[in-house]
Formats: sequence, C-alpha cells, structure tokens
Amino acid sequence: MPRGLLRVYLGAAPGVGKTYDMLAEGQRRAAEGTDVVVALMEDYGRLPTRRMAQGLETVPRRTLTYRGAEFTEMDLDAVLARRPQLALVDELAHSNVPGSRHEKRWQDIEELLAAGIDVISTVNIQHLESLNTVVERITGIRQQETVPDDVVRRADQIEVVDMSAEALRRRMSDGDIYPPERIEAALSHFFRAGNLTALREIALLWAADRVEEALLRYRHDHGIQNPWSTRERVLVALSGGFEGEALIRRAKRIASRGAGGEFLAVHVARDDGLVGAPPEQLARQRALVEELGGTWHTISGDDPAKAIVAFAREANATQIVIGASRRGRLRSIFRRGTGEAVVEASGEDIDVDMVTHPAATHGHFLNRRPPH
Repeated sequence: MPRGLLRVYLGAAPGVGKTYDMLAEGQRRAAEGTDVVVALMEDYGRLPTRRMAQGLETVPRRTLTYRGAEFTEMDLDAVLARRPQLALVDELAHSNVPGSRHEKRWQDIEELLAAGIDVISTVNIQHLESLNTVVERITGIRQQETVPDDVVRRADQIEVVDMSAEALRRRMSDGDIYPPERIEAALSHFFRAGNLTALREIALLWAADRVEEALLRYRHDHGIQNPWSTRERVLVALSGGFEGEALIRRAKRIASRGAGGEFLAVHVARDDGLVGAPPEQLARQRALVEELGGTWHTISGDDPAKAIVAFAREANATQIVIGASRRGRLRSIFRRGTGEAVVEASGEDIDVDMVTHPAATHGHFLNRRPPH
C-alpha cells in the first residue's frame, strides 16, 4: 500500500492563518472530487475559521476522562475506518491525553500516513524541538509541546503561512485571535513586535534550509555537478596557517551581503594521517567559525585543490575564499600553489576570492575570479 502524503502549514505564531489555509485547501480538494474529512480542527472561536470548515465532513471526536475531567481528542480508529483520501489534522505538535494510543498527535498522523491516507496538518515554528531554547530566549516562554524536526522535514510539502508583525498585532487588537480578556497581556508579552519579527525570520530561514536540503538531494539524485546559486554560500578553505582568522571573517562578510547567505569552512587533512597543521590553531579557527554561525568540515585528500573544489560543488557553494600562496617567486615558476590550482579547477560557475596576507607572495592573485 502506498504511503500517504503529508503537507504541513508552518507559521511563526498563532493567528497567522494556518488552520484557515488548511481548511481552504481541503475545500479546494473536495471541490475537485477528493474525499476529504476534517479529522480534527481547532477554531478557538474564530468565526472565519469556523465558516471555512462548513460543508466539509467532520469525524466526531473521542472523549476521554483524565483525573476526573473530560477531554476530546481525534478518534484515530474512526478516521482509519472511514478511510478518506485526505484527512485534515490540526496542531501537529499536540500532546494527546494520557490513555490515548499515542503520546503525540504526530504519531497519530504517522499511522494515518502508513494506512495510505494523505494528511494536511499545521504547526508553529516555536514547537520544533531544535528551536525550543532559542524561542524561549526570544519570548521568555518555554513551549511544553514540541515535535521532532525530522517529522516536519520529512513532509512532502511545507508551506509557510507568512504575516508581518504589524499585521498580526492588528489582528490581535481586533480580537481575531484571542478573546478580549487575553489581548492586552498577549500584545505586551509574546506578541511584542520584536518577538514576532524574530520568530518570522526563524520560520522563513528554517523553511529555506528545508528547501535547500531538497535541492541538494535533487542535484545528487540527478548527478548535477554545477552549483545552483539559489543563495550565497561561501566556502572558506583553511590550511591551519595564522591567516585563517582573516579568511574566516572575509567569508562571513561576503555571506552576510545577501539575505539567507551562509558560510562553511573546510580543512583538508593529509591522507597519510600525519599532522599537517598545528591542532591548537585549527581548534581556534573552528571555534571562530562556529561563533560566527558557520559550519566546520574536515576532509582528506592528497590533492588539496581538487578536494576543496569537489567539496564546494557537493555543498553547492557559490564562492571559495582561500589565502594567496606563501610560495616564493622561484618556487612558483616551477609549481603552482593550491590557490592557483583552485582557481583553475573551479571553472566559470564558482567564484574564487584569493586573499593576500603578510606571508603571501606580493598578493599576485588577489581577488582573482573566473570570467562570467
């Protein structure tokens, strides 16, 4: 039996319209003839959301008793017995009431997908496990309900439901998100403009990374070697020399010029296992890379230039930053340095920024780039 497809609407905060969009997509699919049911939907009293659900079949919820109180949850068995083509299941990160078959709603969804049922769900960025601490630092609120990042990353489609901080605060002030008694406190705490702007940026960057992962998989699966410049990705090649910190900072500045840019650092270790650079120097440079938000990679190879360019292509790098040769004039006549070899091997699709430093040979190859 083919596995069902999962589509997730991702938002930066409550009230951006995830559930509304989920229902709208359900209405569109139903109008095209797809068998759609609302397996679980939370409208929180929002009339536009409730109206959007009208006309869609809803599977009644299951009632459970816990510590003397009654709660309702999605009736997983009823949805499985109904076997729709598409089930709409709100709030992916929700924790089920104790006594349910699964602890988390995303596990219920996994069972629906395994049964061949397509699912559309929703989640806010603050509920991703990897971002829990980051969101707490921004908002001062620790989220109790989380979902593993991999669950969302594995979705067949992820759509960001975006809204500016100002528009979302207006929606809150108009009473379209929370009831009147909660509005003032929300605007003063979680829904502060700074919080919402930061969460929005995190949501967009997280989604962009997921798209980048899919792009890299596509290029790998189809044997595509030439980089696709979807955004600036700068690779700094480090030999372990003292000039490394300057190269790292240059790579960071280049990557920061465009939205969503990133930088990676690579060190080519000797194939014979012998130490080719002072370990303490590499440790300091790695710490600086990570402090500036980059990622560190160590690869091995007997030809550093070939290894650097091969890694750059695999990582979809748009530019390589490397130090100018330390070799003297006489030695350079008889043998190319690594930097020159990288320039030649990079071709026309990867720019090479060769940076001079005090030990370089007069900076002959400074900022050399292949023609476009």
